[in-house]
Amino acid sequence: MFEKTPIHVREITPADISLIADYWLLSPPAFLQSMGVDLAKLPSREGLTQMLTAQIQAPPAAKKSYALIWEIEGKPAGHSNVNDIVFGQQATMHLHLWQPNSRQKGLGTLLVKQSLPFFFENLQLQVLYCEPYALNPAPNKTLEKVGFTWEKTYRTIPGSLNFEQEVNRWHLRKEQYLALISST
Repeated sequence: MFEKTPIHVREITPADISLIADYWLLSPPAFLQSMGVDLAKLPSREGLTQMLTAQIQAPPAAKKSYALIWEIEGKPAGHSNVNDIVFGQQATMHLHLWQPNSRQKGLGTLLVKQSLPFFFENLQLQVLYCEPYALNPAPNKTLEKVGFTWEKTYRTIPGSLNFEQEVNRWHLRKEQYLALISST
């Protein structure tokens, strides 16, 4: 079923900023908490807009974060971003499908695979990390299916919007990425 669903990945544009802000500010609190979000840490719409605008304008080597838009059937349906970027070395990835009806269909796996060239090539990464909430099975299953390697489970505050939690740390090294794209 999902193999025939047209998907596309592209860099964020200014027109996408309100969509990402709506995702963070209008999603049900229970959903956000299930991803490990501390609701008290959510920025304002103005804060999100300023941060995303600065990200779009920064050259790759100066980016503090870098976002991609995931499209399903020609419409923006989610985003993936990296932060904790050390250009030419590493970054930490986050995965977000905006609409519940797009989740748990295997689309995330395909979208992550299409996102990898943007992250590895544009940021010249050697390793890409992802640390999803251990109690959120969807991203953990997705990372395993894509080919990420599980590293460890530990307690931390994985991002600026999160509460302290158990996370699963996954990584994909450049060699794994190159093998993955050569087999597709």
